[in-house]
Amino acid sequence: MPHAQPPSDTPAVRRRAVLTAAATAAAAPVLAGLAAPPASAAPASATSASATSAGTPSAAASRGRRPCALPGGGDLGPNVLVFDPSTPDIQARLDEVFRQQEAAQFGTGRYALLFKPGVYHGLNAQLGFYTSIAGLGLSPDDTTINGDVTVDAGWFGGNATQNFWRSAENLALVPVSGTNRWAVAQAAPFRRMHVHGGLNLAPSGFGWASGGYIADSRIEGEVGPYSQQQWYTRDSAVGSWLNGVWNMVFSGVEGAPAQSFPSPPYTTLETTPVSREKPFLYVDRGGYRVFLPAKRTDARGVTWGRGTPRGSSLPLSRFYVARPGVSAATLNQALDQGLHLLLTPGVYHLDRPVRVNRAGTVVLGLGYATLVPDNGVTAVKVADVDGVRLAGFLIDAGPVNSATLLEVGPPGARRDHFADPTTVQDVFIRIGGAGAGRATTSMVINSRHTIVDHTWVWRADHGEGVGWDTNRADYGVVVNGHDVLATGLFVEHFNKYDVQWYGQRGRTIFFQNEKAYDAPNQAAIQNGALKGYAAYKVGDDVTAHEGWGLGSYCFYNVDPTIVQHHGFAAPDVPGVKFHDLLVVSLGGQGQYEHVINDLGAPTSGTSTVPSTVVSYP
Repeated sequence: MPHAQPPSDTPAVRRRAVLTAAATAAAAPVLAGLAAPPASAAPASATSASATSAGTPSAAASRGRRPCALPGGGDLGPNVLVFDPSTPDIQARLDEVFRQQEAAQFGTGRYALLFKPGVYHGLNAQLGFYTSIAGLGLSPDDTTINGDVTVDAGWFGGNATQNFWRSAENLALVPVSGTNRWAVAQAAPFRRMHVHGGLNLAPSGFGWASGGYIADSRIEGEVGPYSQQQWYTRDSAVGSWLNGVWNMVFSGVEGAPAQSFPSPPYTTLETTPVSREKPFLYVDRGGYRVFLPAKRTDARGVTWGRGTPRGSSLPLSRFYVARPGVSAATLNQALDQGLHLLLTPGVYHLDRPVRVNRAGTVVLGLGYATLVPDNGVTAVKVADVDGVRLAGFLIDAGPVNSATLLEVGPPGARRDHFADPTTVQDVFIRIGGAGAGRATTSMVINSRHTIVDHTWVWRADHGEGVGWDTNRADYGVVVNGHDVLATGLFVEHFNKYDVQWYGQRGRTIFFQNEKAYDAPNQAAIQNGALKGYAAYKVGDDVTAHEGWGLGSYCFYNVDPTIVQHHGFAAPDVPGVKFHDLLVVSLGGQGQYEHVINDLGAPTSGTSTVPSTVVSYP
């Protein structure tokens, strides 16, 4: 996209425009072009990471003979750029990646910027699309940048609501001005970071913003959301928190503001019931390893800073290091051999599911590695086994409809995984936007005790291949398994239900939703006798469920007369409980009659003021 003010007549921009008044009003008391390269191309001046050479499967497989064993370890590829304090011209290399990725919202470029332990001076790492920056120490404090890791919105005229798909992890920052800017929207995690100063979550000029997620991080100073509409912070520590617009949720956060929803809109839990941090790559005596953090119950505060973190690690030799162009058959062969998967940056086309059948398997993506099912298959299927870790990749629906895109556990899965749950972390799903894409259901969770920790499941509202029936996707997330926990659940724009929860004893901490903008008329969303499909529906037979800090927004820009009966639907039984719910009509483009079931005042007018329910039932 050009470096210019975005067109004012696109639906996405019209929707963002209505947020200005509401966000600015809420923050007022505290307010004083290059095209993306091919996936295999790296900037000309960059050096790429390499270790021992990775082999490729023999052609014998295609001739019917038993394929040669695949080696573990190997070259991380040209789009993983590794720096140490002696690397020359680091800033120039960072700037080159940013120029390519700044506006490449639906491009194919993918990059991981990795910093070996040490101290770096005078850097400003600006992050564009599909760019991850991370330190390679066991602790964030092993890798210190005296400078900034910046996300701003100059590419989009000061509008940060489309600053998707980028991440920062495992670094200590000493910001030049005392405050680091991290103006992001969905799918942009800030994990395992130590900021020696403040953190500003809004773009320059305090423009529009719609994020976001922080976990396992310590911010010594003040966190300023300013215009951020919603935010979730988990198992972290903050010096202070400045303000809130609609929905600020905290669990296990030292220094979090006290519970006060809806004014200020803070939902605060002392601890997170169960958590296990995302796996990460680090360097140990010159070799790469992947650290696997241990499970915590009733977690609070960061996992690091008091000696060696709890967990285990695996050498890179235990991973098949995949490169774009490798087949699904080869990925499955590696898994069958007992290897884990490390997906290096790029786009992977699949003609069959990647099948994770072994307990304890790790599938870790770098630089938003992207899986595309080309022929209507499910991209990833996980067996009903203990301790699988899926982390750090994007699934992009293909042009042929897939019944599902990610399936955790087969239908009817029932084994107990309390001691060693499967985790799904920073795994994002997209239908449309980069081109035609279709899927009936995006993510299905059948395995018990699964933890879904930060996902954005998105039926695209802008980009290529977008339309009510063009990128058709009826259901976002379906949970059939019992005892499933979601921490940071973002699900948007599905043709019918965004979330359906049928398992018992499910829990969600933070939910952000927008109903599909592009419904052509009231009849298109009619759900029997109900007007519209709830954003979050708990099944009629469920007797135990709980949620904290859930919000749903509507912006029916094709037919603004559409009425949505409610944002949330649940059985009226004592064991089903919700805390701090809200619905919002964005600028009067459609309205809600209720918040949950038949409870809660209707939205009205064009003022973009939430209607809330503090406690259900």
